[in-house]
Amino acid sequence: MDRPNYITPAGYSALKAEYDALFATERPQLVETIAWAAGNGDRSENGDYIYGRKRLREIDRRLGWLSKRMKAAKVVDPAAQEDRSRVFFGATVTIADEDDNQRVLTLVGDDEADAGKGLIGWNAPLARALRGAALGDLRRVTLPGGEREYEVIAVTYP
Repeated sequence: MDRPNYITPAGYSALKAEYDALFATERPQLVETIAWAAGNGDRSENGDYIYGRKRLREIDRRLGWLSKRMKAAKVVDPAAQEDRSRVFFGATVTIADEDDNQRVLTLVGDDEADAGKGLIGWNAPLARALRGAALGDLRRVTLPGGEREYEVIAVTYP
């Protein structure tokens, strides 16, 4: 990885909770089901066995990914931000476009981004354009729909 995987404490907790649930609960139950299904005889037509093995591979792949992301994570608490006048990681920003349409966005780690909830990843084009912006700054960003200009209306931190 060439850049740090910034993440909020809540985002890290969510990754860890998913890892723990898969590793401690779902995976052992699945292994038990597979062992039971294997004991039933012909495995080529045994749906429990075939589906169980497929699901086990999916869980193991997800556990590996979660493990790598947690190992590379750099937990940053936005509440500890000293310069609250500029947009940095964890900031909640109110922006307005040329048509005065306002949006409220929170810059979070890429693993916890959810555009529907207004959480945009730290490395998203709009987040990169907003980094370091202060109240009243104009920032131009190239989005899939074309180039847009946004004005920073408000910057807050938790």
